[in-house]
Amino acid sequence: MTVMKQDKGSVTIVLFSGDLDKAIAAFVIATSAASMGKEVNIFFTFWGLNVIKKEGGLIKGQNWMQRMLNIMNRGHARKLALSKMNMAGMGPMMLKMMMAQKRVPSLREFVDMGTKLGVKFYPCEMSMTVMGLRKEDFIDECEDVIGAVSYLSKANESNVNLFI
Repeated sequence: MTVMKQDKGSVTIVLFSGDLDKAIAAFVIATSAASMGKEVNIFFTFWGLNVIKKEGGLIKGQNWMQRMLNIMNRGHARKLALSKMNMAGMGPMMLKMMMAQKRVPSLREFVDMGTKLGVKFYPCEMSMTVMGLRKEDFIDECEDVIGAVSYLSKANESNVNLFI
């Protein structure tokens, strides 16, 4: 008698938002699914690219419009605003303090945890091209840069697909 291995499934997440609270929600779901043995792929597009940008150097891009967009885009994960009650930057600081008090991991800790659990991070090729960004502008944990067709291929085989 042959016993078939149970398929634990996979999860794909499109992280479109560059808001801190939404990024944390995506990583809570991603790390939870990965801890259950699921394959997890996060596709970072448009403002979501800020979540995985390296720190330093806001002025990126090949022309003035791309540079302005990246300056206005705030830079990297430590500079993400909240979707509600940002309060000129006080909201993210307060949220981070409350999370630390309750021992909730920071966004950077979620990235590290996700990496250890096998979560794959994919920057969007088209968004990078529009914004004048290169693979070198992103954290080392990122996998290959992929486009929408590659993402859709992963999503098509996935059991759960989320857009955040």
